[in-house]
Amino acid sequence: MSFFVFTKNRDDVQGSIYKIAKNQSDLDNLNIIKSDYKIIQDLELDFNLIQLDNKYPLKYNNNTITYSNVPHLFKDKKTLNASLENKKNLIQNFINNNESHNLFQQWSNYLNQLNSLNLDNINYPLNTSIEQYFSDLGQPSFNILQLP
Repeated sequence: MSFFVFTKNRDDVQGSIYKIAKNQSDLDNLNIIKSDYKIIQDLELDFNLIQLDNKYPLKYNNNTITYSNVPHLFKDKKTLNASLENKKNLIQNFINNNESHNLFQQWSNYLNQLNSLNLDNINYPLNTSIEQYFSDLGQPSFNILQLP
């Protein structure tokens, strides 16, 4: 089972997702005080779709999560690069402030993977998430919601 971390006491409020964790170990490695959040266990299948940025957890009600599909269209290199820069900035911020964190190396490697991506080798329009793109190439793929 995977874990979905929401803002506590925000039933039926869209945008209350905070983090996701593939398993108990990943949940334990999030930089959170668990009692401050609503943590819901759900299927790994849903986690995988969110990790690949194909679904998004909109909201929760009690222990039921409502998901939506995420459409992707990067019509050119410029739009894809803008999306990547946002992710890279968030990861860089984590790396700068968490050198001793258990997941530091994983996220450092992922940042290097993002930085090494040659955007000129991608066929546009790209109708998939960058996470799905990496997964299709057999490369590691992480959703920014997994970032501790």
